[in-house]
Amino acid sequence: MSASIVARTFSRRAMTETSTLLRATRFAPQLGAIRLNSYYTPAHEYVKVEGNVGTCGITDFAQAALGDIVFVDLPEVGDQFEKGDAFGSVESVKAASDVYAPVSGTVVEINEALVDEPALVNDSAEDSAWFIKIEMSNKDEVNDLMGEADYKAHCESESA
Repeated sequence: MSASIVARTFSRRAMTETSTLLRATRFAPQLGAIRLNSYYTPAHEYVKVEGNVGTCGITDFAQAALGDIVFVDLPEVGDQFEKGDAFGSVESVKAASDVYAPVSGTVVEINEALVDEPALVNDSAEDSAWFIKIEMSNKDEVNDLMGEADYKAHCESESA
């Protein structure tokens, strides 16, 4: 009788652990995808890839270096860019800088909010202050960009 209780207890624990593992596994790829789909250029632009669309902008490191952003120039929807082409610019109280396309493709959306409130870039450079969304013509181009750890090391070397 006690062997039966031990077997049921073990079985329940195994089922609970398996269920917990399955729940964690089900959500882990989504969490991982969020972290693994961000890529960076040495010039401090980023692209966050979702499907065949990349959301592009400047990094927090770039906005901090520029200071208070006072103007953002964005392209038109439908404009096409090759990787490395300037697609816009930012102006701050310190300097003006071109912004380069981290991937090739066609602009499918621009962040209109930045036209009226360029200072949003200082508050949320890598989140709500994205510049453009681009339909990528060659998704493999992200393989030439830095991942999060490499970009962090790159920024640390520039700060040293």
